[in-house]
Amino acid sequence: MMGHQSKQSKLFYYNINLDGRVRSDHPLRKIQECIDFDFVYAEVKGSYGANGNVSVPPPIILKMMLLLILYNVRSERELISTIPERLDWLWFLGYGLDDVIPNHSVLSKARIRWGEDLFERFFKRIVKQCIDSGLVDGKKLFLDSSLIKADASNNNVVNMNSLDRYLHKGYEELERRLEKQSKKSGAANKVHVSATDPDSSVVRQGGKSRFHYKVHRAVDGKSEVITATEVTAGEVNEAQRLSFLLDQHEETTDEKVETVVADSKYGTVENYLSCHDRQINAHIPDLKETQKSRRLDIFPEDAFKYDTDSDTYTCPAGKTLTRRKHKKKRQAYEYSCSKKECQACNLYDQCTKSKTGRTIKRHYRHEELQSMRERTKTKVAKRDINIRQHLMERSFARATRYGYKKSRWRLLWRNRIQEYLTATVQNIMVLAYQGINNRKMAACRMGVDDVMYRTSFYFLKNYRYSCC
Repeated sequence: MMGHQSKQSKLFYYNINLDGRVRSDHPLRKIQECIDFDFVYAEVKGSYGANGNVSVPPPIILKMMLLLILYNVRSERELISTIPERLDWLWFLGYGLDDVIPNHSVLSKARIRWGEDLFERFFKRIVKQCIDSGLVDGKKLFLDSSLIKADASNNNVVNMNSLDRYLHKGYEELERRLEKQSKKSGAANKVHVSATDPDSSVVRQGGKSRFHYKVHRAVDGKSEVITATEVTAGEVNEAQRLSFLLDQHEETTDEKVETVVADSKYGTVENYLSCHDRQINAHIPDLKETQKSRRLDIFPEDAFKYDTDSDTYTCPAGKTLTRRKHKKKRQAYEYSCSKKECQACNLYDQCTKSKTGRTIKRHYRHEELQSMRERTKTKVAKRDINIRQHLMERSFARATRYGYKKSRWRLLWRNRIQEYLTATVQNIMVLAYQGINNRKMAACRMGVDDVMYRTSFYFLKNYRYSCC
């Protein structure tokens, strides 16, 4: 007999159990098993007074922010309005069907109250859990950076050299930021300031100039756990952040880096020597080598032979280049021959495009620098460089699921919070699935049923990184 649906809804529901409504393999259930959110009570205790209204419990606020990133919800208003419709979210937050959901403003107030330090500690806490689960080796580190679009309109830009800036309603705030802007590189960033997000900077990408921030990441090679991250203005050169990421990684993991792998943008003299001093293998292509294509029609530097005894270079034409200048800022000496002698040479057109003749620069620590550059040409280094390209692309590609390509909030400190949350979510997903695998492997070694482990491993392998 055909059944018909009753059009009258029930007034009361009995024996409702949200736990029974959330499937056993739900990602939020795995996150709940892995993470103890109650740690936040001790972390933010000093941010609350003893009197006044009772706040929303900090673990619930932190979970809400996690849901915002995990499910890439467009705004906090939409998150709060969606929570009552999602039984799994209610269960994750510890709410019942009749509980009142707080106003969206509690999230923005909590960010201001807690500051970015709380989210940094949360990120490091998850990294520590990944280490305890055997997901981090700590000895080989992969680096890269990526631009994120700032929440700033190109139509709301103030020219700091123009008197029109005094007509802007927020000119006093812009004046306070003028000194910070003057430290930025590039003519555009020294003059133009976004009125909506003054911390962002102009970067040309895809033929268009827009306001951006830049995310710098360090990823451990074992299970692709993000162990260090930073957000800067978009115009900051990623090569300048290598030492910072190495320091943050070693501080968080308590492991000394043995090998760092990055692309040619990091292959600067300063980074090579820094890695040499820290006894780190730098598998980084030389930035100088990548620029050779622009000068294919002139003699490379290795065509000039250096004589240690006389401290001179001999050019391909047999002429002697002596030390003539001292570049103190670049920590190098400059070698050349006389201008007349150089211009009279038959190989002049093949040697230089300069009107003043060919010069060779030799760093104070030339031998150490060359030894680091030679290591980048080994088979091991080339293999790591190829691995880095795909590994870092995966890290940023997974982040796009969580909306990292565009800033959710304005100002640098808020963008750092967004990146800490995004990196934390990515690490939690690794911990929730690969960490379970590691624990089951350990259980198998102790004699637990191997059939159950193999079945769950097959499931988790196919379910990896799912969040819906």
